[in-house]
Amino acid sequence: MRKRTLTALISLALLSACSNSNSSTSPPVFEDVSVHDPSVIKADDTYYVFGSHLASAKSKDLMSWTQISSGVSDDNVLIPNVTEELSETLSWAQSDTLWAPDVIQLADGKFYMYYDACRGDSPLSALGIAVADQVEGPYKNKGIILKSGMAGIGDDGEVYDATQKPNVVDPDVFYDKEGKLWMVYGSYSGGIFILELDPATGFPLPDQGYGKKLLGANHARIEAPYMLYSPETDYYYLFLSFGGLDANGGYNMRVARSKNPDGPFEDAEGKAMIDAEGTAGVLFDDPAYAPYGVKLMGNFEFVNTDEELSSGGDGYVSPGHNSAYYDEKSGKYYLIFHTRFPYLGEQHEVRVHQMFMNAGGWPVVAPHRYSGEKIGKYAAKDVTGQYKYVNHGKEITADIVESQIIELNADGTISGAVTGTWSLSDEHTAQLTIGGADYSGVFLREWNEATASNVMTFTAVSGEGISVWGSHVSPEKK
Repeated sequence: MRKRTLTALISLALLSACSNSNSSTSPPVFEDVSVHDPSVIKADDTYYVFGSHLASAKSKDLMSWTQISSGVSDDNVLIPNVTEELSETLSWAQSDTLWAPDVIQLADGKFYMYYDACRGDSPLSALGIAVADQVEGPYKNKGIILKSGMAGIGDDGEVYDATQKPNVVDPDVFYDKEGKLWMVYGSYSGGIFILELDPATGFPLPDQGYGKKLLGANHARIEAPYMLYSPETDYYYLFLSFGGLDANGGYNMRVARSKNPDGPFEDAEGKAMIDAEGTAGVLFDDPAYAPYGVKLMGNFEFVNTDEELSSGGDGYVSPGHNSAYYDEKSGKYYLIFHTRFPYLGEQHEVRVHQMFMNAGGWPVVAPHRYSGEKIGKYAAKDVTGQYKYVNHGKEITADIVESQIIELNADGTISGAVTGTWSLSDEHTAQLTIGGADYSGVFLREWNEATASNVMTFTAVSGEGISVWGSHVSPEKK
């Protein structure tokens, strides 16, 4: 097992530059930042991510990021004098920090930040709105719109029960295809909920209480909802993170879909997501809801072979709390999330991966981080050969799945650690049958940081909602 260390990463960067110094195509340039729970918005020609603890960053290309802010203090540029400005929120939540926000530009041209704070060891939370003329602030508080965790009557006029009522954090605000404004939100506790908002004010329409439940209950470890509509498939995709966010928590990203923004949502097997909940009387009963949703990514490592760079592999630990973006002009889909890394503890950074819709209308995620790549027209000779293979499974686990070597043979068979068949059609469509399960996805040539080379990859999802990835073994001896 090769351990990824900071020294190895520095060595890898140097090797990358050297190995490409004579290349006609320069390697991509990455500048990394730490924004936990990054929620994306594009303003003019710049992408912004806003996250927990009033952290934010921006990028023109989704590769090189610049940190804007970090830390809930009165000199934070997003909300100056934040401890006074949001004193009611922080007091209610018994907290000195803020959790995952979302920023959206409404019809009036102003930017609306849906902020939230939570005690953490209970769902004592408050969620409110702050507004700015510019995306980088300063934001001024407009007030709290929801509270949770109280003893007695909750915001819906009923007795607050944490096993059934929401923890009012992790908002995502979005327009549906009809122009209606919605907020999906929730974490652990009673589940994930959705509310319709007034597009003129950004506040909830009256008489909804906490809104409509989409899934979860009994403290299921399900959080970080994010909605993305695809005009290509005419589905609303609800992204979620299952598990715990720390390095030992087994955080993993999943998705379900519906023809309606407020559901009902189903996974690839047709299972109703409203049934994805914990077990009454059992805290964090992961096996009860692990079978639900299409699992897009969990802990993994592409382990370099002896023929590749010896400085370390490429992988993530507890990747999650994602947002997503669809670029109407290019037709590209992006998955934006934070992740930790093998053997580096709680250190985390923002990562962006390109996504594609497979033949069944489900997102598949490119195995390597986005480097500006565009999907191409490939022939069989481009995709045959040895791959480092990862199966993400359906479990919620802190175990790191290490890659195994397989080969896509010229005769359409798969050999090595797993066996089966493969085919290429329509220039880049991938179909694989492994262990009797059919997987649908794409082939894609990408930049692999860990080998400092461009490699062919594949990404595919099965009818059971399991993702498999492959990354070509680099042909060059380093």
